[in-house]
Amino acid sequence: WQQAKKLNVLMKEFNKIKEFFKLGKDVQLKDVLVLLKACKSFGYKKGELLLEQGTKENNVYFITKGLVRCFNINEKGEEVTFQLIKEYQLVGNIHFILFDEPSKFSYEAIENLKGYSISYNTLQKILSNNPKLESNRKLFFRKILKQAFGRVDSFVLLSPEERYKKYIKDFPGIINRAPDKHIANVLGITPVSLSRIRKRIASKK
Repeated sequence: WQQAKKLNVLMKEFNKIKEFFKLGKDVQLKDVLVLLKACKSFGYKKGELLLEQGTKENNVYFITKGLVRCFNINEKGEEVTFQLIKEYQLVGNIHFILFDEPSKFSYEAIENLKGYSISYNTLQKILSNNPKLESNRKLFFRKILKQAFGRVDSFVLLSPEERYKKYIKDFPGIINRAPDKHIANVLGITPVSLSRIRKRIASKK
């Protein structure tokens, strides 16, 4: 009964998943049914860690509800937030998946989380047995790289105010869900600078 309930929920999520990952039109629910069956549902409470810096954890998490903070603890022992990950996005140990290295980041639930997880080894086996899904795996890695390079580009090409405007446009509602210190970290500025940017923008309206 639990398995049937899980599949029913996952089937409802299928179109959202397909849209997010830009899966080809030829990919149907039957093609990913084996993948969906292999997924396990999870729940994390606010403040709990999904992945910890320095580990080779290889689970891939698909978030259906909640917000995750990706952060690094630097040599001074300070936590620096690199990314905020919301619904219908993936959390995974990219350093291990791509380079077989320990994670350089920890991933923390900053809201209560719900979603589905699967071992990357299991994921690889399923994808390799389905040509339609295998071809879409390349799109998944391209999405990760595009996201990483997009962040680098924004630091090089955009001013702090432009970065802030782009960020809230790309992630509507994020300012009401995450503390200012985390948003400031993601943008590469201080919380004081973030406050000044907001005041400056508000004064122009």
